[in-house]
Amino acid sequence: MKEETKKKILKRLRIAGGQIRGLEKLVEKETYCVDVITQIEAVRQALSGVKNVMLENHLSTHVVEQIKNNEKQKAVKEILKVYKLGQQ
Repeated sequence: MKEETKKKILKRLRIAGGQIRGLEKLVEKETYCVDVITQIEAVRQALSGVKNVMLENHLSTHVVEQIKNNEKQKAVKEILKVYKLGQQ
């Protein structure tokens, strides 16, 4: 993984971690449900951003190498696995 990509992912994870800690405080303070749900969605979107960066990294590095090394079936299987995870 490129250092720039790694830094981007870690930054996004730290942001998501802060949002989760904020969620804990909202629940402890018994904040209005809709406000908590709104923050949950923000965390979900933050994690989705992490997933997108990871997927882009995987496709542009590992999958490319698998195809070059004539491991097309492995590449397809991994891509489908990630796709199916996103459908759940």
